[in-house]
This record gives sequence, C-alpha cells and structure tokens, in this order.
Amino acid sequence: MEALYLLASLAATLVTSAFQSLLLFLRLLFQHRHDSGGGCADGAARLYEGRVRHSRRRPAAHAFEYPVRYALVDLDRLPLPDHLSADDARRIVSTSGPVRLLTIPKSVGYAQNPLSIYYCYDSAGQGQDGELRMCIAEVTNTPWGERVMFTFQPDSDLVAKPLHVSPFMDMLGNWSIRADAPGDSLYVVISVQHPTLGNYFTAALHAKLVGQTSNSLRLATFFWLMPHKVAAWIYWEALRLWLKNVKFLDHPRYLNLNYRDEALKRDLELRSSCSFLREQKANNQRSSSTDEKSEISDHLDNKGNENLTRRWCVWRDAQWPWS
Repeated sequence: MEALYLLASLAATLVTSAFQSLLLFLRLLFQHRHDSGGGCADGAARLYEGRVRHSRRRPAAHAFEYPVRYALVDLDRLPLPDHLSADDARRIVSTSGPVRLLTIPKSVGYAQNPLSIYYCYDSAGQGQDGELRMCIAEVTNTPWGERVMFTFQPDSDLVAKPLHVSPFMDMLGNWSIRADAPGDSLYVVISVQHPTLGNYFTAALHAKLVGQTSNSLRLATFFWLMPHKVAAWIYWEALRLWLKNVKFLDHPRYLNLNYRDEALKRDLELRSSCSFLREQKANNQRSSSTDEKSEISDHLDNKGNENLTRRWCVWRDAQWPWS
C-alpha cells in the first residue's frame, strides 16, 4: 500500500508542479519591469546559496554533497504557513526579540524540508537583532512526513534522537548540534553519537548570503524546484546505501510504541549528566579527562541540576497511509 501511495503521490506532484511551473512562467512573462521588492536591502527574506554535505563512516563508508538554496525569513514580517509564528516561537523559548526561520520554501505546490531552524533573539536597539539566545529545530522525515520540533542551545547542544529520520539509522544515537548566528554566511552541523558506532555520521550546511527580497515572485523563481531536487537526492542516496548492503530498519513504531517517551527520558538523563559535569568544571575539579569534560559541558542549557526540566519537544504524526 505504501509503495503504491508513494508512486501515486509522485505522479500527482509531477502534474501539479508542471502546471504551477507554467503559471509561474506566465507571471514572469507579464510582470512589470519595475520589481518593487526584488532587490530591497531590508527584505523580509535573506537568500542563501550553499552546499549540504553528509558523511557516514560506519557500517559502510558513504559521503555525498549537493547544492542547496535556503531562505532566512523574518517571521514578524513574513509569516509562513505550516510553521510556527514568531509569537509562538518567542513564547516557547521566552525571548522578546526577532525570530528568523531558516527553511526551503514550498515551490510550485511541493514542500520538502528535512531541517528548518528558528533563530530566536533577545530584543536590542532598533534595526538590531540582539543576542541569539535559543534555537528551535524542525525536523521532518521522508517519506513519512512526521515532524519533531525541539529547542537547543545554538553554540552547542546534545539532544537524544527523537525522530526516525532515516531507515538506515536506529534510534539509539544522540544528536550533537550547532548553529551559528546567520550573517553574510551561515553554518549548521549535526553529528550522530552512537553507543556502539561512535561518532559515525555528520551532516553540515555551509551557505553564503546572496541577496534579500520581500517579493513573492522573486522567491518563487529563486526556489523553483528546489524541494524537488532535495527529495530526489534523498531517494537517490538511500538507494546507494541499500546497494551497499546497509541494513534497512523498520520504523520504531512497529517495535516500540513508547519510543518517543523513551527519547524524552534519555534526553533528560543526558541533560542531567551534562549539568553534573558543568558543576565539576565550575568547581575547578581537574582530572586526566579534563578536555573531554570541557567538550561535553558545552552542551548545556545554562541551568543547574535543581532547575533541570525536560526539553521542549513536540511531534506531529504522519498522515495516511504512513500513520
């Protein structure tokens, strides 16, 4: 059933995208010569071009990269459907400044966004973002369309894996994640720390700022077929992994209905352990493994043990027929 649905969905997407691409071409043909928002310096969306790199070291070596385009959207000026609003994000992370969403916008009727990030700033002077205080990750898996959103510290954080992202990875790893404040360039990196495979997988995004806009037509042309290309790369690399005899794993819901609760429990234990190590560092307790402790204690939420709470983390279930 799932395979038939996937084929039917692919056919429907091709037809819909072809029709909407024709409409986009007609809009371009009849647009006015004066593009009032296409090149404005204070556009609601900053446009980035870069590359995504994946590197797997075990159980089979596999690496690839592909070009990608992203938008960094000021959600106060340009709210996006199917995403958090700026007010929602501020309420979740308790900030008062701008909220900017790094994402690949929907293109000609199709959306494909493995990772989006909300950058939440403290308030500052007029025209200034202030300090980047907290991030919210929005991870969507393919082809199921499930989504998880969780908070993380932008400079460095360690998160117990909460979502079955790839059928070639189990749920035992932790995600080490870092997202620098975007400017003329941006950098995001996630590595998987596994209890038996070690640090065996890394995904990184490097991108450069290439423009700004508030014009919907420029956004539509800049991201034309970008989600489709990302989906094609995902399925192509999955096929290559399968041909390398990497084990295909069923979705954890078939094996353990409580896998989400267990992920939250592991994450709380992880945060407790990191908090303990931070206290050791603050008390200047040294040992032969000081460097290792320093690295781990960077993954913190700036709270002591007595204030440690569960990380904010919510899921969106898959739609039929994946549910």
